[in-house]
Amino acid sequence: MKKKFAFLLMGSHYNPEEHQACFETANQITYIFTVKSFEEAYAKVSFLEKEGVGAIELCGAFGEERAQKMIELTHNKVAIGYVTHKPEQDHLFANFFSTFK
Repeated sequence: MKKKFAFLLMGSHYNPEEHQACFETANQITYIFTVKSFEEAYAKVSFLEKEGVGAIELCGAFGEERAQKMIELTHNKVAIGYVTHKPEQDHLFANFFSTFK
């Protein structure tokens, strides 16, 4: 059976029906999904657990607290990680992402 991995991106500028991708190799299926809100993300993560996804990486918009909520939503049966960066680059990230309003 192929392992399933997903990466979840959040942003109000995404259209989740359109902005998604799937890559399949001999041993793994990798999904990239987008959501517009935390509520959409929670529903998507619960769905992915039911679909047998074994690991989910979250974009930096989620942070530790939201990642913990998703761990709880998946009954701690799915590996959940989240992207982070060095604090000294906070201004660069804030600058870049402030243009997506």
